[in-house]
Amino acid sequence: MAELAFVDKVAARAGVSPEQARQLTEAVLRTLTERLSGGEAGAIAPHLAAELSPLLVKAAEPAETFDYDEFLRRVADRAGIDRPAAERGSRAVLQTMHRVVGHREFEDALAQLPADLRALAQPLPHGP
Repeated sequence: MAELAFVDKVAARAGVSPEQARQLTEAVLRTLTERLSGGEAGAIAPHLAAELSPLLVKAAEPAETFDYDEFLRRVADRAGIDRPAAERGSRAVLQTMHRVVGHREFEDALAQLPADLRALAQPLPHGP
């Protein structure tokens, strides 16, 4: 998927401008890369646009261990937004990645994350 199409989908899901969606996408991918092992991050990188996949490439370093709140704090700091916007944006980026990468590969990568972070990639249930 081309970068613009990816960013447009993130913008629509998060309800933000394409420019904000680009910043959110970069912030989430960089933070996710810190949280995943180099092998898992590298496994999903080829599924993204050529402009985005380098954000998921890192040396074969072990994953950093941090929780949901720290994940959102890092995203918020990198994107220059507040926590609620970081949560919406993270959800939008991860849901878009889930569709692009494919269920099996994406679930394999996210298995390294705690349940609350994995839940960000799941669609929100619709009300009655």
